[in-house]
Amino acid sequence: MNNEPMRIVLADDDEGDRTIFKDALEELKIKTKVHTVNDGVELMEYLALEDTPLPYMLFLDLNMPLKGGMQCLKEIKKIPRLREVAIAIYSTSSSEENITETFHSGANVYIKKPDDFKVLKDVLDKVVRAAHIYREPPFNMANFLFKI
Repeated sequence: MNNEPMRIVLADDDEGDRTIFKDALEELKIKTKVHTVNDGVELMEYLALEDTPLPYMLFLDLNMPLKGGMQCLKEIKKIPRLREVAIAIYSTSSSEENITETFHSGANVYIKKPDDFKVLKDVLDKVVRAAHIYREPPFNMANFLFKI
């Protein structure tokens, strides 16, 4: 593996969730560079910039104002240069309907936001280290919902 940091992008409208996410990643022994955006509109504008480096992994909150994570997911999957980026849905929702819809829309993994900081660190450590696994078939619902 090269020495470049893994570029992670988080789209989440909750400032506290963005801060905790960044803090958790900083405490891991994984070299990352995290960019956060406040909503789906800001995310899609950021990804459309010519000088935006291709992210290693995107984390999308489902429920954001202006443009939610589901709409972003569907738009991202239509952009050829972004099709291979691993996408994690990162949401407080654990509704079967949301999980199924995001799976069928092309997300690679679904993570219910943990309430505990240590659990969040463990989840992020495992998901980021194994992101390459989520990019390759076979895709199935049993492995889609991340559980720790």
